[in-house]
Amino acid sequence: MLKDLKIFFIKLLSVLFSIIIILNVTYNLYIHDRLKKLDKLLLMDRDNFQNKLRKEINYVIENENLLSIEDKKLLKRLYEKIRSEFENLED
Repeated sequence: MLKDLKIFFIKLLSVLFSIIIILNVTYNLYIHDRLKKLDKLLLMDRDNFQNKLRKEINYVIENENLLSIEDKKLLKRLYEKIRSEFENLED
């Protein structure tokens, strides 16, 4: 009986140790990178954010085609569907 308990505790400790390792690796590989990016966005001061936003807006304005042909078709279909629903709307 004592031997069975010893084996049980050894297995329990090994499983707990492996779970801790798995959680640690998961955190370091996935969650930590995401948290760093989120912190970077949250800690960005207002001027820096405005400058970054201006650069992105200028990039979009200078770009000749904002949407692909497929996206344009999809948006047009959505627009027509919404417009038809509003036409059927009674006051």
